[in-house]
Amino acid sequence: MEKRLTTTAMMFSVGFVCMLVFAVGAFFYGVQIGMDKVEAKYKSESGSEDNAAVASLPYQQQDLVSFYHTVFSPYREFQSKWLDAMNKLSQGQSMDAASTFSSLAKLADQKATEASTFDMGKSELLGTSQIGYARSLKLFKDAASKAASASKNAELTELRNIILEESNYKAAAKEALNAQTAYYTAMQKWAASIDPDIPDTYTVKNALALKEWSGQPLIIKNVIVVNYLAERGELEGFYPQDLTSRVDDFIQSGQAAKMKLQTAGAIVDLLLSTDAVRTGQFNDYKLRYYQSEMLPLLPFFLPDQGQ
Repeated sequence: MEKRLTTTAMMFSVGFVCMLVFAVGAFFYGVQIGMDKVEAKYKSESGSEDNAAVASLPYQQQDLVSFYHTVFSPYREFQSKWLDAMNKLSQGQSMDAASTFSSLAKLADQKATEASTFDMGKSELLGTSQIGYARSLKLFKDAASKAASASKNAELTELRNIILEESNYKAAAKEALNAQTAYYTAMQKWAASIDPDIPDTYTVKNALALKEWSGQPLIIKNVIVVNYLAERGELEGFYPQDLTSRVDDFIQSGQAAKMKLQTAGAIVDLLLSTDAVRTGQFNDYKLRYYQSEMLPLLPFFLPDQGQ
């Protein structure tokens, strides 16, 4: 009897171990499949027939939330550390530039892998944005590696100028800004599928009159802002809605009229040139201006989150 029980126990243990090995293997196989899919999209042209086929699919809030956590957050984590390093260079703070940018190169590579793990391609704009962020991180990796090498023969303030003029950095910033535009446009598509008063498409005007700006819902104002940022090549640490809220407050407070500014673009230029926007300012104005506005439940739209 004892021998039978021992044999049974052994068979059970072996079976359990086999199931565990199979489950772990299946998990990593699934992750690899996801990475392979995104890599395939990364290498393909954006105007493929597959993209056209999914363009008509409605955008779900869960898609936007999943994108935030699996793609946007890894990118933002890297961007935050990159901008911190660049700020230290601009202020001439003492730092080991070679070590800092070598670490940033490794981090960019890691975050590119994270952002590519899950396939967001069922929603065209989210797929486009994911590819853009992955490309941006790969380019940032190259830019950081070159910065680490250049730091050996350049002063800190000089190094910052070298980085800003480096081709990989410029391409990385452009990809990130275009990816941001696609993400916020996907939010607009989501809102339009719920509220018939929100347009499914909107053509952004550079010379947008303040009356027309003020008449737009917040979700459209954010789309206008991300397009302005992309057009101007402004890679900033704040969120687009932070800039949106500053434009609205500038108008509502009477400052725009006092300074005779007549377009939203002019206000954006002024706020950017004077470094007058901070991360989290959207939440400072949310109750004042946006209580009835439709927004997806994303952390950066919620108080004390996503900062």
